[in-house]
Amino acid sequence: MDSLPIYPSGYDNRKRRTQAVAFGVFRIFSLFIVIVLFAILGFIIYKGAGVISWDFLTKAPSDGMTSGGIFPAIVGTLLLMLGSAIVAFPIGIMSGIYMNEYASKTGWAVKFIRLMTNNLSGVPSIVFGLFGMALFVKYLGFGDSILAGSLTLGLLSLPLVIRTTEEALKDIPDGMREGSLALGATKLQTIWKVVLPMGMPRIITGLILSLGRVSGETAPILFTCAAYFFPQLPASVFDQCMALPYHLYVISTSGTDIEAQQPIAYGTALVLIVIVLVINLLAGRFRKYFENKLKMK
Repeated sequence: MDSLPIYPSGYDNRKRRTQAVAFGVFRIFSLFIVIVLFAILGFIIYKGAGVISWDFLTKAPSDGMTSGGIFPAIVGTLLLMLGSAIVAFPIGIMSGIYMNEYASKTGWAVKFIRLMTNNLSGVPSIVFGLFGMALFVKYLGFGDSILAGSLTLGLLSLPLVIRTTEEALKDIPDGMREGSLALGATKLQTIWKVVLPMGMPRIITGLILSLGRVSGETAPILFTCAAYFFPQLPASVFDQCMALPYHLYVISTSGTDIEAQQPIAYGTALVLIVIVLVINLLAGRFRKYFENKLKMK
């Protein structure tokens, strides 16, 4: 039997020092990211917390957006998030199921869809806005509306939903599928009763995180639905709406009194951050819920 190589003690010491240095660098970078995050949050809270009140959250802007609240912008943001979810979730989940469960792993269709999905993920959001304006606003005649904005944001979040679904299903062992089929279940029953429930924690997390991205997008809604000043609530999906990202941009860069609008801008930013934070917390809760549900089974 070959003897194991014997390294001098200096080799072990160098290995430990290298490992300690590498871990130290990782800790420094991780700490730096946390510090930057808390610095941003602290600055926004310091500047915007004084503006937050019940009237600010429940009333419409007034006096040239130098006073009043942001309620129409909150409602508009939630409506756009809901509309984009209705568009992106069914298409994205079904595409992910097709790519992982039905299509050939080496077939040209999967390679083409994956290539297009990766390309769409790298397209700047303003390009989606221009495309949405050309297709939904102009060509299909939806005009500047919640419908056009929701469709555009749905296309924007679609690549994330597809890849999240595909990766979630890919991690499920093939033995689970084979066992279900051996018991007499059909392909569709196996996907619906076995595969999807097991992949649901990661799928739900990806879906909710895609909503978090949509909630902060400005460029797509700039061309498709966002109104500069629309104090009343929209009556239908063909109406324009205010939205928190665009409202923040407007009151920060233009208006009748920039100085008076700055506190409102920080308050709007704080509300938007809280919405994104709540969405991320919901993602964690849903993931935990489905994981516990699977353990109980």
